[in-house]
Amino acid sequence: MSLSQDELLSIARHERDALGRTVQYTPPDHWDAETRLEGWSIKDVLGHLAASDVAAAALVGGEEAAELEEFRKSLEGETLTREGWNRWSVERRREDGPVFVGLEWGRAADLLMTRAAAAGDEEWNERQIAWTAGDIRLKYLVQSRVAEWWVHGEDIREGGRLPPRREHWPVFATCDLAIRLLPYWLAKGERTFEDASVRIELDGVGAGVWHQSTSTGDVPANKEPDAYIESSGYSFASVASGRADAEWLLYEGLVTTGGDANLAETVLRTVRSYL
Repeated sequence: MSLSQDELLSIARHERDALGRTVQYTPPDHWDAETRLEGWSIKDVLGHLAASDVAAAALVGGEEAAELEEFRKSLEGETLTREGWNRWSVERRREDGPVFVGLEWGRAADLLMTRAAAAGDEEWNERQIAWTAGDIRLKYLVQSRVAEWWVHGEDIREGGRLPPRREHWPVFATCDLAIRLLPYWLAKGERTFEDASVRIELDGVGAGVWHQSTSTGDVPANKEPDAYIESSGYSFASVASGRADAEWLLYEGLVTTGGDANLAETVLRTVRSYL
């Protein structure tokens, strides 16, 4: 199932509002609480989202992402990495209060969605945006922001001792993006499976069925998959976002595999919902 522009923007609006409520309901005395992200407080996670969405909104609007360019110049010729950008942009916001950072994020997220909604069919599907890890199509940039909002919203909720949000569409969007990015991450890790594909069936929140090739640009068509993965959508999204260990989920039986065991387990160790 491929999400249309209207569907994805509707999911994005819902998730932006949901994360806004998470920020609103986080107890004031918890903003400096640690999260599962080493060295980052709850406010740091929000600062990371603010920096990313300010840059994304500018790029989608055809503008220079000023902060991203400032970081690029500070590297003095060294390679820009996602990790380096994240550390640098979060550190710049360490002295800002949570209200300031929250407003910065919310305004940037709104501007991003307004600009993405104005894109025509061709621009939505084909336009490439120069993102931190390389070029990415506009529709997948928006989907990656939805995934980040949900994943980091869960980080904030955990740090603020709020219950998790297990809702279908943001979990589905996170899993769908991770599966579509699978060939990229396999190639990046130099893991090759010629003419191979995997069938991923998820149930519960985020439920869906995918037949994904392990090679970029390859469509499995009517061939039988070489490996099978079955799981709940929430468990798969947790693995793809780096919030759960695939080995533990396999051991506990929360994820099951079939067919080529090496391929299935490599997919679980490799899958990522971000760029």
